[in-house]
Amino acid sequence: MSDRDQRLRLIKAMEKELNFKRYVHTLGVAYTSTALAMRYGVDADRAETAGLLHDCAKCISCEKMQSLCRNKGIPIPPGELDNPALLHSKAGSVLAQTEYGVNDPEILSAIAGHTTGHPGMTDLEKIIFIADYIEPGRSVAENLDEIRRCAFRESLDKAMCMILRDTLAYLKTTGEPIDPATQETYDYYKSREQ
Repeated sequence: MSDRDQRLRLIKAMEKELNFKRYVHTLGVAYTSTALAMRYGVDADRAETAGLLHDCAKCISCEKMQSLCRNKGIPIPPGELDNPALLHSKAGSVLAQTEYGVNDPEILSAIAGHTTGHPGMTDLEKIIFIADYIEPGRSVAENLDEIRRCAFRESLDKAMCMILRDTLAYLKTTGEPIDPATQETYDYYKSREQ
């Protein structure tokens, strides 16, 4: 099966597995990931695959997410245990491998880290993280136009820092718990701006 056929198979699988809104978001992330990959000299096929699968576990139960992670020996930090908004990324990396045949460690890592990030991310990991935030269907995030411009015209690191800054500010206004990984990732990219 060619790479193109594989990606078409993934598109059909995501259409079946995800609700309509999540499916449209996924196509937007795949498109944006591919565009960013071309901009920064990253393999566009790998970026598209990671973008297509980044939310592949989003529409399953939290219990199934936990089970997938436990069965693969993936540690679940306490703040993620009952938080599907964060846990789906780790569970998604398991599904990408077990259900969709992805064995590329960097693609799996990009899927696993797309919600909180981590210090020292590869360009592919940053691309998936950023694309998830800036894809064309997003419209309510603060500073979105500025972040989009930055992602394509300036640098991935600067866009990471802007997204993480705005995410932390938003979480503080909602009273939602802040995952330590998000804060650690922000601190890392903020220090690189100096």
